[in-house]
Amino acid sequence: MPAGADGEPGNRAARGGLPVPPRRRRVLTTSTSRAEKARALRGLGALGGLAGLLVALMLLPTACTAGVGARDTARWFDSEPVDLTTSGVPQRSTILAADGSKIATFFYQNRVDVPLAKIAPVVRQAVLAIEDSRFYEHGAIDMQGTLRAFASNLSSGQVTQGGSGITQQYVKNLLLTQADNNEEREAAKEVTAARKIRELRYAVAVEEKFGKDEILRRYLNIAYYGDGAYGVEAASRHYFSKHASELNLPEAALLAGIIRYPYAYDPTRHPGEARQRRDTVLDRMAELGWIDRAKADAARSRPIQLDVDNLRSGCVTSRSAFFCDYVQREILTNPVFGKTPKDREKLLKRGGLTIRTTMDPRAQKAAQRAVDQHVPPKNSAHKAAAEAMVEPGTGEIKALVVDRRLGPDKERGKTWINFAADASHGSSIGMQAGSTFKAFTLAAALDEGLPFGTRLMAPREFTPVGFRNCDGARVGDPGASLRNAADGEGGKEFSLVTGTHHSVNTFFLALEKKVGLCDTVKMAERLGMRQANGKPLEEYPAFTLGFNPVSPLRLAAAYAAFGARGEYCRPTAIKAVGDASGHRLKVPGRDCEQVIDEGVADAVNYVLQGVLTKGTAQGMGIGRPAAGKTGTVDDFSAAWFAGYTPELAAAVWVGDPRGGYRYPMGNLCMDGTCYGSVFGATIPAPIWQQSMSGALAGTAASSFQRPPSHYFSKGSGEDRAKVPDVRGMKPAEAVARLRAAGFQTEVGEPVESRRYKKGTVAEMNPGPGSAEPGTTITLRVSEGSDEPGDGGGPGPGGPPRPSPPVTVPPLPGDPAQQAPA
Repeated sequence: MPAGADGEPGNRAARGGLPVPPRRRRVLTTSTSRAEKARALRGLGALGGLAGLLVALMLLPTACTAGVGARDTARWFDSEPVDLTTSGVPQRSTILAADGSKIATFFYQNRVDVPLAKIAPVVRQAVLAIEDSRFYEHGAIDMQGTLRAFASNLSSGQVTQGGSGITQQYVKNLLLTQADNNEEREAAKEVTAARKIRELRYAVAVEEKFGKDEILRRYLNIAYYGDGAYGVEAASRHYFSKHASELNLPEAALLAGIIRYPYAYDPTRHPGEARQRRDTVLDRMAELGWIDRAKADAARSRPIQLDVDNLRSGCVTSRSAFFCDYVQREILTNPVFGKTPKDREKLLKRGGLTIRTTMDPRAQKAAQRAVDQHVPPKNSAHKAAAEAMVEPGTGEIKALVVDRRLGPDKERGKTWINFAADASHGSSIGMQAGSTFKAFTLAAALDEGLPFGTRLMAPREFTPVGFRNCDGARVGDPGASLRNAADGEGGKEFSLVTGTHHSVNTFFLALEKKVGLCDTVKMAERLGMRQANGKPLEEYPAFTLGFNPVSPLRLAAAYAAFGARGEYCRPTAIKAVGDASGHRLKVPGRDCEQVIDEGVADAVNYVLQGVLTKGTAQGMGIGRPAAGKTGTVDDFSAAWFAGYTPELAAAVWVGDPRGGYRYPMGNLCMDGTCYGSVFGATIPAPIWQQSMSGALAGTAASSFQRPPSHYFSKGSGEDRAKVPDVRGMKPAEAVARLRAAGFQTEVGEPVESRRYKKGTVAEMNPGPGSAEPGTTITLRVSEGSDEPGDGGGPGPGGPPRPSPPVTVPPLPGDPAQQAPA
């Protein structure tokens, strides 16, 4: 703790650590014991010796310089010490959201450096009055003050006054705040002549280097004001919730009085002593004539009125604790912020940084509310949830949440582990991602040009053989049998589209084998995927089923690349950093790369949109173009949902921090609600739906681009449906019937027919049977026959009768279509 005005610690009472008022007593009396006399004489001798030394040092710079030794000594004293650094006073750093709102504050000492103009003049007067009223009149060393203190101490037999002026106090505090270890801190506080000589020499150098106003400014910004507040601005905010420029006379006197003994005069702990000290300052100001007595008395009559703002360092009390923790770890681990961990920590906690981040408070709030509502922090099942939101095209992290509070795991509802991030930024070893990894196999297949209508047999069981990893080695287990999850099915053919919509395990194993395990792995790697522990993805046939442990943040960034039409951006949380002087520091830059063709990404988006409309997450749409994929891990040990729009991507994990396989979600009941078996669509998808809706509220919606036509070369990839036989029906009835079955229609040229009456459908192409939904069925209407007796053709001796026009009923919202019969 920085020293008070005298530079030495005050006397302490036996209990409570409070200073006791010095008792004025005669040096020696008849009742004084021999031991007491000896101690007193030793003390006085030390005081006398120290005073003599101080006087000699004060006179030394201007003394006669006859003689080489005296001249060299004077030069040593006047020269600026090479080890004196007047910069680097610790200041607090602030982390801000994208809109400028405060997320958290970090500090070694809670200090905000301000210019003298932003410190109320009454504050400067109060401090000078009680600490060094002759500051602007003397040099580095105040001879009068030192001699006066010596006389007072000599008369009392103990140290009751200090002779240190503002400059000397500043030097001592500077040395103390810049100490990097206990040894340096102890050296800065030791009560020795050597320390005093060193401080005096530094004081002379400071006076040579700076003007009086600048020294006073530095002193006011470095002094300790108790209760964790360093510097007058931080003290003003802490005790009165206002700026130092706004302080009035009683408040200024209170702060000025604290400086000598910050603990003893701390108004939050010792309000009585603090008030007495404040009044002493007011009396001194009146004694000096700096304020009139009436004003001093009026201020003395007022009780101490505090409005305490208990600012805490770090992320624990932040409303966005896990995003804050991510930013903190980014600074502490990224070499761009310093060569060593110690350098980076010093920059964060002492550098007075303003750190502007990518966090969108609206998205953060929506995500936090969603995970907390669906998986409460102290839920009865001990489950947890985490979500990460990333902006496509920039990689900016818009939200990062966990349904816990940041704190010790032994306290229910708290954890130190950031489940949304990798181990390097949150200590999490990751969680198996389940079927969300099927999107990478799909992307690899589309990247190789496979059309949507590509169909593969999905057996009920799949033996993982015939696979090679990226080293060319065979991998797989002939004795294993991989099956479909409960949200999948097998035993029939699926297309790229329907296999994805239904999340069929054996279909994706067959697809992975077709495109190659290595190609699938490389696709995931191109999209930024790694294990949460930082290691490369493991390569085995079950890769497409998501056995690799990953973080929601990496998964969200990968899916964001689909939304950005194939441009992957490394997740980033920091946009800009400025130091205490306003200079911008280097930060990690935007790191984006086109990793897959735009058309491939468009095709992925086309398929994954169907998951929300007709697949495993049907009904989880958000009222705007969106795509996604569910993920259910083996034995219901975890569940996921990853989804995105062109504006925002998010990934949600739900599981058990104690271990998903030990505590699965096969028959989950939580806080009175029973879910049965938890799939990706059971809890994660509703969290995603709620958080995305909140995050994107009021944001204009964009559409995905239509995939290149070659992906439709084998149709849309949808399941084939029965084409109803509409021959013989009136055209309007036939069109309605076909559209109800999921097909498009058009009317071609009329055709002669003896079988079907004139004006009814005589032909359809393709004909009755099966076809993919959306297929266009061409209808041809009968115009009768030229043979007599048919009833549809022209009668003998007469001209042919024109057929009436055929009206085709429009689809909802489409213009009416008409075709002649």
